[in-house]
Amino acid sequence: MKYLCVGYYDNEKMKALTKPEIDAFMSECPPFMEEFHRSGNVLLVAGTDSESKGLRRMGGEVTVTDGPVGGGHETVGCVFLLEARDMEEAVRVSRLHPTTRLAAGEKLGFRIGISPIHSFDERGLKKGVSH
Repeated sequence: MKYLCVGYYDNEKMKALTKPEIDAFMSECPPFMEEFHRSGNVLLVAGTDSESKGLRRMGGEVTVTDGPVGGGHETVGCVFLLEARDMEEAVRVSRLHPTTRLAAGEKLGFRIGISPIHSFDERGLKKGVSH
């Protein structure tokens, strides 16, 4: 089964840091990323920029807003795709990612959301299900 994992951080707290502070905790990431990739479960990893837009249908129209979809301070920092037997294994592998291992992550609101994903055909129907 495949799992989409999304790493978040508190953008306001991150903005309060100096570049040397950010560089210091980012320099701790490589050994954790090596171990994460050695798990053999990682299919894709992507970091994101802090710029974001949200789209929502309201009153029959699609509105576009700046910033996180939820409107809070939480920002997507990374996404990764895992192949795992079950949710328990996806959690075990996700715990290897720097998001959960860096001490700075506690004060910066680092967290990971994990969701099983399904494949859909061109009509938007779940593959393998007859309709």
